[in-house]
Amino acid sequence: MQTQGQDDLQKQASQPSHTKVTRHDWLRVAHELLVRQGEEAVKIQAIGTHLGVSRSSFYWYFNDRKDLLNALLEHWQEQNTRAFIEQTQIPSATITEAVCRVFYCAIDERLFSTKLDFAVREWGRRSADVMAQVRQSDRQCLDALTDMYLRFNYVQDDAEIKARMLYFTQVGYHLVDLQESLQQRVHYVRGYLLGFTGQEPLTSELEALLDYVAQL
Repeated sequence: MQTQGQDDLQKQASQPSHTKVTRHDWLRVAHELLVRQGEEAVKIQAIGTHLGVSRSSFYWYFNDRKDLLNALLEHWQEQNTRAFIEQTQIPSATITEAVCRVFYCAIDERLFSTKLDFAVREWGRRSADVMAQVRQSDRQCLDALTDMYLRFNYVQDDAEIKARMLYFTQVGYHLVDLQESLQQRVHYVRGYLLGFTGQEPLTSELEALLDYVAQL
């Protein structure tokens, strides 16, 4: 009769060696494939080959490919939707300062991945379930922007219209794949702020945005 210790050793011996590969590693490579090649390229075998491990390692972290894809969508919601909404909620002294904080999402991939956003939207064209999540995310972001404008005493209709202008401009910027440097984009910031708020930005706000860009 085997002891508990012998049972544990036998179980460990039967497990595939995957100590160097974590759940995060599987998600990281899946994320890269999704962004570069689309959802159809996110295959268990392809990821395992890239990581140098067998397929069996995958099943320590995910039930199946659908489970992995759901995890990617959760990552998108966390990195993009939640991050965007949080930017709209940061206390600001003026509406132009608040909009500058939203601009951070358009210029800082660490804060908001435009490449991931584009990949998920493309995925949504082929999946009704994914498109439903994209639509829900859009509504949440628009609601957050509307609330931001309302905090600065814009009337409801004006707040909703400005929220739509700001959000659809930000989404459209990367969807059209505009070949524009970050420096060129920053050049238009003052005009954008005036258009999105109806107010002139403070010099200190523009300088703060430029400082943020310089640190990227």
